[in-house]
Amino acid sequence: MQTNNQVILPPQTIGIIGGGQLGRMMAIAARYMGYQIAVLDPTPNCPTAQIADQHIIAAYDDMEAIRELTEISDVITYEFENVDLAAAAYIEEQGKLPQGAYALEITQNREKEKQLMTAAGLSVPPFAIVHHGKQCEQALETFTLPAVIKTCSGGYDGKGQLKINSAADIPAAVAFAEKNQHCIIEQWISFDKEISVVFSRSQTGAMTVFPIAENVHKDHILHQTSAPARVSEEVKAAAISAAEKLAEKIQVVGTFTIEMFVRGDDIYVNEMAPRPHNSGHYTIEACNVSQFSQHIRAICGLPLTDIQLLQPAVMINVLGEHMEAAEQTLAKHANGFVHLYGKAEVKTKRKMGHITFIANTLEAAEAKSKEALGNLI
Repeated sequence: MQTNNQVILPPQTIGIIGGGQLGRMMAIAARYMGYQIAVLDPTPNCPTAQIADQHIIAAYDDMEAIRELTEISDVITYEFENVDLAAAAYIEEQGKLPQGAYALEITQNREKEKQLMTAAGLSVPPFAIVHHGKQCEQALETFTLPAVIKTCSGGYDGKGQLKINSAADIPAAVAFAEKNQHCIIEQWISFDKEISVVFSRSQTGAMTVFPIAENVHKDHILHQTSAPARVSEEVKAAAISAAEKLAEKIQVVGTFTIEMFVRGDDIYVNEMAPRPHNSGHYTIEACNVSQFSQHIRAICGLPLTDIQLLQPAVMINVLGEHMEAAEQTLAKHANGFVHLYGKAEVKTKRKMGHITFIANTLEAAEAKSKEALGNLI
């Protein structure tokens, strides 16, 4: 990992691997600060390319393209965790990946992720690793249903997983394991709410934590984030402590996210993302510094800004089937901050944008969202 805390100043170039909405919002934050942007993504006119100075149209594991991006960039970051590890190692060797390859290695693999959480002394749902159908069948004999089986790599937004509600679902789980080989089975935890801790850590180890947010998912896709989360001080302290332990173990640089389940005053660490996160979008309007601006500051070796929550917020995701509602909100309501990501093709369940509502209280922000959106989303 880069340890010399090299300071990158505007108008130097920030390279971004991945051209989706997270890269776009990173690029917008960097643009405000005066940086140049280069992006590597296989899709012409992808969301980030619409903001960037240079677009390398190539596959993420195209080493020639990776070398080109490294050559033209002063520092490089990524907007998703499934970056080719050989590419990440190469960029790190060139001293241009302050986040390092290790965070990617861990978060690309649910087995390694759970092992690291356990080594850090954190509570996680009981789990088992299986490599084929027979192992799956044997492992499920030790679980109380419901449970969930997931691929150890590659899954997101509910893809690459299957819930096992009863014995009738076991044959499907066995077939899932046989097909995907390297899988994790996790006990399904009953919980009061889901929360996420979004934080940023500098190259020198300084760390700032955004207000903890609570999340509601629909069909395994984040639907709504509310901040600050309505949880006890004990839960807040436990969640931040867990984030600090993991940040230290991984030596995080940049904005990082940890999702957790809350049951009473107990927390169970679920998943991690080595990047800005959907549940942190509310920070753009609700905080004095966004998760994206703080990320840029961290990877560029700048001091992190002390975080203040300016107003409570509710963020609603806009999927493909919600585009008309989002456009109506923009046309008819003054209260919602509408962000559309510039994706060319509208698809059902595809994240197309988000809308954030802020107010003096969380209840007032929720009321604004219901007034604007009703049952449209």
